[in-house]
Amino acid sequence: MLLDTASLYFRAYFGVPDSVRAPDGTPVNAVRGLLDFIGRLVQDHRPDDLVACWDNDWRPQWRVDLIPTYKAHRVAEETPAGQTDEEEVPDTLSPQVPIIEDVLAAFGIARIGATPYEADDVIGTLTARATGPVDIVTGDRDLYQLVDDARQVRVLYPLKGVGTLQTTDEAWLREKYGVDGAGYVDLALLRGDPSDGLPGVPGIGEKTAAKLLDAYGDLDGIMAAVDDPKAKLTPSQRKRLDESRAYVAVAPKVVRVADDVPLPDFDPALPHEPHDPAALEALAEQWGLGGAVSRLLTALQR
Repeated sequence: MLLDTASLYFRAYFGVPDSVRAPDGTPVNAVRGLLDFIGRLVQDHRPDDLVACWDNDWRPQWRVDLIPTYKAHRVAEETPAGQTDEEEVPDTLSPQVPIIEDVLAAFGIARIGATPYEADDVIGTLTARATGPVDIVTGDRDLYQLVDDARQVRVLYPLKGVGTLQTTDEAWLREKYGVDGAGYVDLALLRGDPSDGLPGVPGIGEKTAAKLLDAYGDLDGIMAAVDDPKAKLTPSQRKRLDESRAYVAVAPKVVRVADDVPLPDFDPALPHEPHDPAALEALAEQWGLGGAVSRLLTALQR
């Protein structure tokens, strides 16, 4: 089980009231919510391995170099010129991230990131390496591209907390989008994604993108059709795709997650006892996390 950790703690932050605070008044709603998320996932799915995948670089420069608008709207306005872009994060969430790191370490839950890559790339790499079934838990539809029934790779997409998960397999993707996992990259880059700053091809929405992919197979087939006067593209589609060649040439490199990221050695095994019980007890007391820590310990020890 691979966790898109930031996606989950953002959801926890917005799903748990910020009245949930430590004894010193520090909000810990994201921490407590994430621990309860993990506890429920372990309880319901019993993974052999569990990895909290981490954004060491949430907006890698190599992606920005290809598409400058990539995640540009999320950059904090106060990021000093010449420094690495910082993501705009709610004021009361940022201080909780180091607490999450400390608590995961005390539990012994593997937390893995790599520079200059996003958590998506870590997930892509670990999925490529996997020799058995993989469940990817994320609120980011970009990772639908990794769905692969033959390899038993699916995405568990939280609809309400993590108690209600949408199980995304190839049948679901074909029903919803008309593509399989491998085709999702082409669909996403054609239609664009405002949340990631991907402009897409003007005038090509989700339904049109799906129809074009059905007709021509993949992005290369669509662009070949632009050059084929016999292809049954509308004049508008042909013109817009032709004008978007520069974008189409680089977008796959931005949208497709990496699958060859160098990662440190680590033990992905689900811990059944905390790695550092004393540190975990101290963190639980300091941050008022006793209930959430106890619930996760119970789930791990079953």
